[in-house]
Amino acid sequence: MDQTTPQIPSAIVIIGSGLAGYTVVREIRKLNKTVPITLVTREPGYFYSKPMLSTALASNKEATQLISTSADGMATQQEMAIMGECDVISINPNTQTIQTSKGEVAYGKLVMALGADQIRLPLQGNAANEVMTVNDLEDYAHFRKAIVDKKKVAILGAGLIGCEFANDLVLGGYEVDVIDLAPQALGRLLPETAALELQQKLSDAGVRWHLSTTVHAIDRQAESLQVTLENGETITCDVFLSAVGLKPRLELAKATGINVGTGIQVNRQLETNIQNIYAIGDCAEVEGLVLPYVMPIMQCARALAPTLIGQATSLTYPAMPVMVKTPALPTIVSPPAKGAEGKWSTTPVEGGLEARFESANGQLLGFALMGAATAQRGALTKELPAILA
Repeated sequence: MDQTTPQIPSAIVIIGSGLAGYTVVREIRKLNKTVPITLVTREPGYFYSKPMLSTALASNKEATQLISTSADGMATQQEMAIMGECDVISINPNTQTIQTSKGEVAYGKLVMALGADQIRLPLQGNAANEVMTVNDLEDYAHFRKAIVDKKKVAILGAGLIGCEFANDLVLGGYEVDVIDLAPQALGRLLPETAALELQQKLSDAGVRWHLSTTVHAIDRQAESLQVTLENGETITCDVFLSAVGLKPRLELAKATGINVGTGIQVNRQLETNIQNIYAIGDCAEVEGLVLPYVMPIMQCARALAPTLIGQATSLTYPAMPVMVKTPALPTIVSPPAKGAEGKWSTTPVEGGLEARFESANGQLLGFALMGAATAQRGALTKELPAILA
């Protein structure tokens, strides 16, 4: 046992140093300055903005420049203990302890802010192991190093992250090919008309699209990669980036006997089926919803913090539009709830486009705003129903 770790049963212990973990800490400290907090992370414990990873290349930001506060700085600011570069091996709910690579830590309340991993599709070819993903600061540093003095980048995935990286890379002077099995960009977020508008703007910026197909194989040929698509086409690139989506980290929860679905299942107080263990962020599933975006994380943290210090608070989700960081055509979308009945209508506006998803009786259930139309974000958001009331 690591005797330097304070064994305080009333302590709040948080696993994970991403936006979710640190936002919970900040929200707790707004309410209580003295409750002991220990944050355990396999990363060094610094704070950085993960959403900036897909928009920092064009501005030539090194990985170290994205760190806003060091681990020591966070520990001092928030009056907390940080166990950096520390793996959590197991959780014992009976003794309310976690076993880590640096010893045992007792908890009164435990928060799992484990995040999510990039989904990796099984690919054929002798260079399948050269596929890169960017999911944290170290990944970003590795990717930046890989594209130095290179010209061509291929991206698998035309979702939010894929489109943001594509825009950022062409702004940085790279040739970019984007591949996706879907027939359009942002297939889960945008109606077809809006997607075509975004695709056109990104095409004008230099992005080449390969839609309704996927990758069959990636092979190394001297200094280049040859990407063979299922439709028979081939693409040559220097670096291949996969951005096909995220999968919540569930292994620790499963091993502990915590209920999981798509994510770690929690109630409206963000508590799992095991008392005093909570989950938040990209790893958490609230009433069937896994929302890996900034605004849901902030909303969850504001509800969880008072609960952790004894003021039980239920989570509510207002309408929370998602910003797509594509300077070629700035886009804000609030997709309708899964299974919502209605239809999309699109209206061109000067310098942009407005798309509305409305029910048969005219109730606004979702929207997509592009270009100049993004100025309507506040007004339309007020019309939307809450996601979780």
